[in-house]
Amino acid sequence: MWFQVSRSDKKTLTLQVYEQLRDYILNGTVKVNDKMPSTRELSNSLGVSRNIIIEVYDQLVAEGYLIVRPRSGTYVAPGSTFNKSQHQQSYNSEEKHHENTNKELIDFKAATPAMDHFPRKIWGRLAKEVYYDAPNSIFGYHSSEGIIELKEELSRYLLRNRGVVSHPDQIMITSGATQALSLITNLLIKNNEYVAVEDPVSDEMRTIFSYGGAAISPIPVDDKGIKPEELSQVNPPGFVFILPSHQFPLGGTLTIQRRIQLIEYARKFNCYIVEDDYDSEFTYEGTPIPSVQGLKPDRVIYVGTFSKILSPSLRIGYVVLPTKLIDRFKKIKWFTDRHNSSLEQMILARFIKEGYIERHVRKMKRIYKQRREALVKSLNQHFSDCSILGHAAGMHLVVEFPSIKFSKRLIHWIQEHSVKIYSVEQYSILKGKHSNKIVMGYGSLPTEKIEEGVRRLKKAIETY
Repeated sequence: MWFQVSRSDKKTLTLQVYEQLRDYILNGTVKVNDKMPSTRELSNSLGVSRNIIIEVYDQLVAEGYLIVRPRSGTYVAPGSTFNKSQHQQSYNSEEKHHENTNKELIDFKAATPAMDHFPRKIWGRLAKEVYYDAPNSIFGYHSSEGIIELKEELSRYLLRNRGVVSHPDQIMITSGATQALSLITNLLIKNNEYVAVEDPVSDEMRTIFSYGGAAISPIPVDDKGIKPEELSQVNPPGFVFILPSHQFPLGGTLTIQRRIQLIEYARKFNCYIVEDDYDSEFTYEGTPIPSVQGLKPDRVIYVGTFSKILSPSLRIGYVVLPTKLIDRFKKIKWFTDRHNSSLEQMILARFIKEGYIERHVRKMKRIYKQRREALVKSLNQHFSDCSILGHAAGMHLVVEFPSIKFSKRLIHWIQEHSVKIYSVEQYSILKGKHSNKIVMGYGSLPTEKIEEGVRRLKKAIETY
């Protein structure tokens, strides 16, 4: 048994010896019931203190890797070594499968922004300024609701861009929309109440509500958005969840008539509307429709995120609350994660204040519009009978094929041709209504990938 230790390594000598001996045992270099060198012999071999070897052996014995047999020595314990051939075979098999199924895979996943266009230089410069110029207090603990600088900038930004009426005190900073919706569920759902949700809707949203203890009541959606007349007049929900600007996945925009119907319903039954303003910044035809929250701020909880505008890795979202819910939400938020990164919030506040956010959105609208047009053109070229559904907005579209049913088997077959698409059925609560429709996201794909992906899709369907 021989290996090297380095005194210039940041790891201690004890940790170096421990890790290498442990790995020798796990990978089968030393086998079960093999006798280990004596502590004196190994210390001389490695050129380290015998006390280090004694400490390492004691640790490995405590963890079960080694056993001590009195008057005999120290041995490798049974059950502490992987079967090398099987482990390696399994690893190679998984690696090969991974390579085969993902080799040059073109993934039309929705809601994935163009990470290659993240404004790195500007963000990096602002980050440097924040780290150098911010007061020492920014490095300490802060309020769970978010730093005031960001909340003030958000309040102004949301008013001028989305018609959201708010005071900074009503805004709570969260770790993306996911945490926001989880906290709202915790806040509003009591005693096995249910949530009325659009159907179809993202399976992630349904999971958030279910995990929070809510039952799910599906409300049908058409090209004008959710149908308010389908809401219960006898047993109202804890809240109604909507994506009114660009419904996911079908892509419709909620009409003003239905917005008013929803607000009247919420007022009548004293419940709330939770508005997820999903990728509302990216509209390619006409003018973006203002938020529902702007019509009735005391009945609508507005949820937004910068995951789609900038990057999911920032984990910065926000909730705009009616004033009567603020104190209760603060308490729940504090016990969840204390507060979000104050430094990232400060950088984002400057990004908004200095006008970079609007410039970035304008740039991304041009890019996403080009990618959408490339996808529509390719689909029309290869599938003459397909129809594009939904409003020209966001980072995805829905395609309807009158003569194709996208079963799990067909979707798997398509993926075998190195292209991944998503059936609307997988987002449906009540199955069977959308089996001929697929969701295709284009936000993260350059035009050449989009065109190649559609060609692969055509070939896969022809050979099925």
